[in-house]
Amino acid sequence: MQTPPSQLEPEILSPRPGGSGRLFRDENLELLSHILDDCFRIPGTSIRFGIDGIIGLVPGLGDILAGLASCIIVLAAWFRGVPYVTLVRMLANLAIDVVIGAIPFLGDAFDIAWKPNRRNYKLLTRHLAEPRKHTWRDWCVLACMACVMWAMLLAPFAVAIWIFVHLLHL
Repeated sequence: MQTPPSQLEPEILSPRPGGSGRLFRDENLELLSHILDDCFRIPGTSIRFGIDGIIGLVPGLGDILAGLASCIIVLAAWFRGVPYVTLVRMLANLAIDVVIGAIPFLGDAFDIAWKPNRRNYKLLTRHLAEPRKHTWRDWCVLACMACVMWAMLLAPFAVAIWIFVHLLHL
């Protein structure tokens, strides 16, 4: 005998284990930062490098791809509610890596030394351990980044004015 449709109770499904946050679990983010920054070691030295340093050898495209992979940690921090000052600091770490990493040879050595994913993972775990606590270093880094950005924006204008003034005196 079938139950009439008015007496049927809806089935409530329990959420899948892991859910949508499975990618952003601490062990996955730590593994990602390890793979990107320091999973290989040059034999006989303490120098470690990761996939970021290897694909950075491909001019232009390698650094962009590594930067995109690094955005996963920043995205995870955003989903976990990391404050904006920390997110900006994490994005600055990535921007420095991508911009300087694009310089042939020098940028590849910088990629090996800078390790932005390890830095960003430490920022994320520090925030999770002490939520909403900003240190003076966070604000100083943010202020320095703002000054550097302004200097980078104004430098071309200053050079253009200097060239123009020197051309007038010729």
